[in-house]
Amino acid sequence: MGQNKEVAIKSERLISLDALRGFDMFWIIGGGAIFEALAKFTNWPVLNWWAGQLEHKYWEGFNFEDLIFPMFLFIAGVSIPFSIRKRLQLGQTLKQIYRHAAIRLFGLIVLGFLLGNGGLPHFDFGNYRYTHVLMRIGIGCFFATMIYLNTKTRGQILWLAGLLLGYWAMLKLIPVPGYGAGVMTPEGNFAGYIDRLLLPGKFFQWYFPGILDPEGLLGHISGVSMGLMGVLTGQYLMSQNKNLSGLKKGLLLGAVGIVFLGVGLVWNMTFPIIKKIWTSSFVVFAAGWSLILLSIFYLIIDVWKLKKWSFFFVIIGSNSIFIYACQSGVFDFRRTSSFFFNGLIHFPSDPLLQAVIGSISYLLVSWLLLLFMFKRKIFIKL
Repeated sequence: MGQNKEVAIKSERLISLDALRGFDMFWIIGGGAIFEALAKFTNWPVLNWWAGQLEHKYWEGFNFEDLIFPMFLFIAGVSIPFSIRKRLQLGQTLKQIYRHAAIRLFGLIVLGFLLGNGGLPHFDFGNYRYTHVLMRIGIGCFFATMIYLNTKTRGQILWLAGLLLGYWAMLKLIPVPGYGAGVMTPEGNFAGYIDRLLLPGKFFQWYFPGILDPEGLLGHISGVSMGLMGVLTGQYLMSQNKNLSGLKKGLLLGAVGIVFLGVGLVWNMTFPIIKKIWTSSFVVFAAGWSLILLSIFYLIIDVWKLKKWSFFFVIIGSNSIFIYACQSGVFDFRRTSSFFFNGLIHFPSDPLLQAVIGSISYLLVSWLLLLFMFKRKIFIKL
């Protein structure tokens, strides 16, 4: 009986969700570098255009690169209802589920702090960065889980609307000293002002040093919103409505995604799409693309059962947090790939071709490690 229960629970897993998570992580762990190197080597217009999409917008606007982080949080939100149902089926109490959510939050905050500062080599707390992408994922998923456990669908929708509109009201209506209300520049926006007022240590230095942090404090409101949109999507996919076939579910996901894109673009006219501070319009627009991509993966993999092509991405998605941590400095994959492929990398004399081979070998080393872990059922999660 216990074995049958395990099989039933296991069969509920959406392969498309693992594949989409892996597709998302692919661009982080080396896919982006491969296409950028190919664009420089070939100078093909389509690859040059795509290489441009693999760069963050400086401030307003949206590129594919701006989708990667929020889509990961959206996917994590989709997984929440499935994960909680599995835990309940295995006999866990709500108290145990709450404790697991709190431990996961703490683990992601600590790991994010360590990765964001290269560990704790000098204990120079005044120069540490106190925000990180993993912290946003942890906070977004934790509060989305709390809302899911304590409200029904209607309450979750009200929470989502309140978070999106509340963040909009903060940025548009609360004046910033020296700038006024509703100023949406890097220096004058309310989110950046709160970061400068309350965040200790240093900000992420690549964009606006000393002005704002792209994972700043108020942006966590939008992080919860993105996680909650994932939760609502997960409940929809988990529903057992006999009138909703898999095909209808997938098509409706795509249709809602298109609506979200439209809402985001209309909202952008008065409230710009800005990834650096996760404006509400940005969240809705990113959710639209996330829904469309999920609908495509879901229809192809889980409805039409065309799964073999997705194995490459499933391997990456099965240990996404682990490989992200490794890529962030825990392991030196570049040195490892050079150790195994240095001769092949430098075999051609063209440095642009060397860059292509080098970026492919870098990704290959990462993928082979993940394949090794997958085959031995080693899954490191928080």
